[in-house]
Amino acid sequence: MLLPAIAAPAAERAVPIPAPAQDVTGGKSEQVAVLAGGCFWGMEAVFQSVKGVHSVTNGFAGGTKGSASYSQVSTERTGHAEAVRIVYDPRKVSYGTLLRVYFSIAHDPTQLNRQGPDTGPSYRSAIFPQDAAQRRVADAYIAQLGRTKAWPRPIVTRIESGTFYPAEAYHQDFFWRNPTHPYIVRWDKPKVAAFRNAFPQLAN
Repeated sequence: MLLPAIAAPAAERAVPIPAPAQDVTGGKSEQVAVLAGGCFWGMEAVFQSVKGVHSVTNGFAGGTKGSASYSQVSTERTGHAEAVRIVYDPRKVSYGTLLRVYFSIAHDPTQLNRQGPDTGPSYRSAIFPQDAAQRRVADAYIAQLGRTKAWPRPIVTRIESGTFYPAEAYHQDFFWRNPTHPYIVRWDKPKVAAFRNAFPQLAN
């Protein structure tokens, strides 16, 4: 995670995008979503702030287990994306609602192989559906947002397959354990504040 002096990310918007027309219904009382959208520190903090989310783990998806370490992924040659694994209660927050937060606040889905100050394919925008229902909803939502031009630029989010591998322990809960870290102050605290402002009914 780098710190060049550039403008705040577009994902820090005050108004959320429309809710998905389709959503996942039914299923077990505890479900999993895996989303990639740039540096996982801020993604983790946003989704940890959502009511109904039980846990969020920072890690890597889309590559192999043998190269799923921060030092190797940072070479941008492993095929991984920095991602978060979200365990949630679908009775309290739906998969579609998580996607709405993801596309509205958690990252900018129009940035290709980058996110804010971070560049490279490991910072790509990607959804890793855990079943056919999630894939159907994610595909439909991306198409819906494209039709309604929810963003002024085309959405580049990819639907991918791949296993999730947890990142090193020092990356977990990084936002909360390092509140004065320059990256957290510059990029992630505004993102969490934007979530609470845009979705007060979802904030815990």
